[in-house]
Amino acid sequence: MINNLEALQRLGQQNVDTAIKLFGEWNKGWRTITAEMSDFTKRSFEDGAATVEKLLRAKSLEQAVEIQSDFTARTFDGYIHELSKIGGVYAQLLKDSCEPLELALRNSRQ
Repeated sequence: MINNLEALQRLGQQNVDTAIKLFGEWNKGWRTITAEMSDFTKRSFEDGAATVEKLLRAKSLEQAVEIQSDFTARTFDGYIHELSKIGGVYAQLLKDSCEPLELALRNSRQ
């Protein structure tokens, strides 16, 4: 009976350790995502402000249309690139957070 109690206690401790590792990975991943989105937002705002300044200095309608077209293309490309990057971060977050669970499962089968 004491052996069963000790085994149960070890299992409980392993589960707590696994949960702590899992939450640590989630925390690290979400901090990365938050930092990336903050940087992207800052860059987008700065690019938008610079574009408004260029538009205010435009000498003709054609020049204003060209400035706006360039801005639109940069914004779209940047957004698609950022979505791809964030998608990779999410995938890594899921992979990293599953590792403690997989390790715990392997250990429990031994």
